[in-house]
Amino acid sequence: MLEIVRIPVLSDNYVWLAHDAASGETAVVDPAVAEPVLAEAKARGWRITQILNTHWHPDHVGGNAEIKAATGCAVTGPRGEQAKITGIDRAVGEGDRVRIGGAEGRVIDVPGHTAGHIAYSFPEDGVLFCGDTLFAMGCGRLFEGTPAQMFDSLGKLMALPDETRVYCAHEYTESNGRFALTVEPGNAALAARQAEVVAMRGRGEPTVPSTIGLERATNPFTRAEGVAELAARRTAKDNFR
Repeated sequence: MLEIVRIPVLSDNYVWLAHDAASGETAVVDPAVAEPVLAEAKARGWRITQILNTHWHPDHVGGNAEIKAATGCAVTGPRGEQAKITGIDRAVGEGDRVRIGGAEGRVIDVPGHTAGHIAYSFPEDGVLFCGDTLFAMGCGRLFEGTPAQMFDSLGKLMALPDETRVYCAHEYTESNGRFALTVEPGNAALAARQAEVVAMRGRGEPTVPSTIGLERATNPFTRAEGVAELAARRTAKDNFR
């Protein structure tokens, strides 16, 4: 079983360390910066052996070069964006496999936020690293992709088991929940979840990871009935304050 550690960086990013105790291997997922990642691994006595990037944005790859220089680790990232990612050693896409020690992961193409965005699913561990495609009660802005792509990408992720833990890359949940309630004010599960989120954030607690089941029940983007509805909701969220 992977041991996963959250590292808060910048204003609202989460970098993830995923550690396989049996092999001693550790992967870093989407390192925005290097120093706190290297410090956390050192404090735990963990050896960083690889970086897994979900997409090319600087707040997901900014620590690649320094971490690679310090550890000699390999960098894996999306095939469609390899020219934009520093230090990439292996480019992967839909159906490719990655390993963290004994844990095997499957790559899923999830374009929309960026043109080549990928996610990493570790089914035996019930773990999903989804970058900026799926958030707790939200989804990523469509910077390079289309509503149709995002609708399809979210559909792929919602096909995973309900208990799958969703490790997204930002703490956006409270704001996402406020918007979600404007879309589905009568959704009792959503109202209850948002009340819990507000309490958690008030105590300074993180709200990530989520689960696929929670997102299926409370996320207005995964619940959109078609591309047009998702597009309308994404536009509304872009303008929501």
